[in-house]
Parts: sequence; structure tokens; C-alpha cells
Amino acid sequence: MAQLKHSDGRQINYECSGALNPGAEVLVFHHGQPGAALLWDGLVTAAGEFGWPVVILSRPGYATSSRKVGRSVADAASDVTEVLDHLRAGRFVTAGWSGGGPHAIACGALLPSRCAAVATVAGVAPYYGVTDLDWTAGMGPENVAEFEALIAGDPGLEERVEELMRSLEDIAADQLIEALGGLLSEPDRAVLDGAFADFMARWFRLAASTGSKGYWDDDQAFIGPWGFDLEEVSVPVAVWRADLDRMVPPSHGEWLASHVPGSTGFLREGEGHISLLSRGIGDILARLAADAGTQ
Repeated sequence: MAQLKHSDGRQINYECSGALNPGAEVLVFHHGQPGAALLWDGLVTAAGEFGWPVVILSRPGYATSSRKVGRSVADAASDVTEVLDHLRAGRFVTAGWSGGGPHAIACGALLPSRCAAVATVAGVAPYYGVTDLDWTAGMGPENVAEFEALIAGDPGLEERVEELMRSLEDIAADQLIEALGGLLSEPDRAVLDGAFADFMARWFRLAASTGSKGYWDDDQAFIGPWGFDLEEVSVPVAVWRADLDRMVPPSHGEWLASHVPGSTGFLREGEGHISLLSRGIGDILARLAADAGTQ
């Protein structure tokens, strides 16, 4: 992993899958909640089919990325720009999974001259100002409890988030299914095995290694104003959702596909939140390449 000092003085923790030629086109991947700058071999291999090195940043507050109090979803665009300029990369495509989805859309909205296409994979929809989406409907009980407490301003929630992240500091692959409980559907349980489960456990451990502030600030950013209007998006956006997703129900993807200009929705039947990523990454990146005009 590498560190870069942002122009505002913060540290950004990032990882790149290989050396870049000046002006190279790259894939910027936005991790979920919790998550950090750790590369998944399956993503790197799939991206290599299109000649893309993969760049991933730890959002502020995760791993060794400095916290940015009061950050919005829109702030991701600045962090991505600083890292890509440092790497001397050219244009990019971007994909965000789960809590990374909004941050990928932010790049499409705010960096249209550089961002060629966006994929949001089981990504959350906005909460602030939205009146035509029941935001927690269809979520597993753990997420319903968390987000209802967040929306209500429960003063004890931040302490519970700290406890959650402490529980992930030493989590092992064979503990993931029990730890995620009612948030998993059967397809998700099926893929949490072997090398992929090992990766997910390492991802969670890295995310929790410096505390809970990244997770807490993600929560605030999701339900607050995102810092840009969806109408600003002018690049192609593919919105992927799974019908058995208990973390971010498919209604979120359906809402995004009907509100983001020029977007295309894709529903995967028989998949869950995690299995959509692990088993669908090839198709997701193939669509991203088509939207970007990558040969």
C-alpha cells in the first residue's frame, strides 16, 4: 500500500495493481462499507482483460487515510483526482460496490472530462430529499436497526458502531457468515468460502485497523446531501442490482436506474449482495468497457 499527501494536508492510503505508463487508462474501484485499499485478485484479473490497472483508495477514516470530518460523497472526486494525477494516469472508468456506489457516481458527475463510464454494483441510493423510496425496506434486520437509529439521531449508535468495528479487527474467514448474520442471503453464504472469504476477512481487518471513524462518516455521508445533483451525471452509468440482496435491496438500484440520466439497469436474479460482485465482476467490467468505448 502507498500513501499520498493530499493538497489539503490529509494522507490518502491507496493501492495500484501495477506500474502505469503516463496517460494510462485505469479502473478506479470504490470499496464498500467497511473497506479499504486492498486489491482483490478477481478484480485485478478481470480488469486486465481490458488493459486496466486497478487503483483503489481507502476513504477518509479507513486504514491509514486521514479522517475528514463532515465529508460528503462528492469529496471522493477530489481524492481520486489527486491520486490519479500523482500516478500520471489519464482518463479512467470507475466502479463502486455497496457503499462505494455513490462515490463512483460522484466521479461521473464531477469529473466528466476524465471519467469515461461508471458502474454502481449493489450501491445505495440517496436518502436526503428522496420521497419516492422506502430506504430501509428489504434490508436485513441489522441494517434496518442501524439506519433507523441513524436517521432518528440515536445518541448510542456511534458507540455501537465502535463495537462493530472492534469485532472486525481480528475476524477470520470462517467467522464471516456468523458475523454478517441476517444480512446474507443463500448466494452470499455460498461464495464466502476459500480464497474469496480470506480476502473479505482481510478487507474487514484492514478497514477496522484504525478504528470506526471511516464507517461512521460513511453513514453520515449516505443519509446527508451527497454534494452534487444526479442530474449532473453526463457519462454512461450501469446500475447493477441483485434480487436477493439483503444489505442494499434491489429497490435502491431500481430507483437509481430511473433517476440517473442515461443510466442502464441490470438485475441479476438468484444473486445476493456479495455474490453479485464475486460472480458477476467479469460481466460488470465488460459493460463498463463497452460504455467507455474501450477496445
